[in-house]
Amino acid sequence: MSAWLTVWDLLPVLLFGAVTTIEVTVGGFAVATAIGLSLALLQRLRLRPLNAAIAVYVDVFRAVPVLTQLFIIYFGLTEIGIRLDPLSAAIIGFGINGGAYLTEVFRSGIESVHQGQMEAAQMLGMRRLEALRIVILPQAMRVVLPPLGNFAIGLLKDTALASAVAAPELMFRARTLVDKTFLATEIFVTAAAIYLVMSVPLGYLTRRAEARVARGRR
Repeated sequence: MSAWLTVWDLLPVLLFGAVTTIEVTVGGFAVATAIGLSLALLQRLRLRPLNAAIAVYVDVFRAVPVLTQLFIIYFGLTEIGIRLDPLSAAIIGFGINGGAYLTEVFRSGIESVHQGQMEAAQMLGMRRLEALRIVILPQAMRVVLPPLGNFAIGLLKDTALASAVAAPELMFRARTLVDKTFLATEIFVTAAAIYLVMSVPLGYLTRRAEARVARGRR
């Protein structure tokens, strides 16, 4: 019982780490979404060298473990004079890695919309980019939303890897407390509970958004 009381006293430290976890998740998700959407749209230009370069990026960053990418960004870039703080390195690492996955997600979503939709929009006087924004992307989101929500939940859990580059997120704080108190079971169970508290609402919001999009389609 006294062990759990000790963990209760240390809870603010874990919650502070949870705030950093949320920051890494939001930052990484924003970077990944921006990269994924941008590259998916660039693929629509049908430029062979550009599409080949995007394909190489997607294949490489999906094949290499995200932990390795974090090490390269945080430790490797120092060799060429680029020094990033742990939080920035984590956000960039997860963002670049996630962008490779989301490029394919957005590409699939955009290609699921029939080409006739674009042709009809252009016949009505819309420019190509305008048609993509107003006609194509809203329909593509019906396909994109479920994997996008799953990616966000997975990213929240994967942020535990950021502790390897000393980003002060939840797992880093938990490991530090375990080293000081030797209360491994109690502290890691508490950390797991905090992850659960963060993940469950995110899953609920994803399902709500999917249901709302589905209602709009009917």
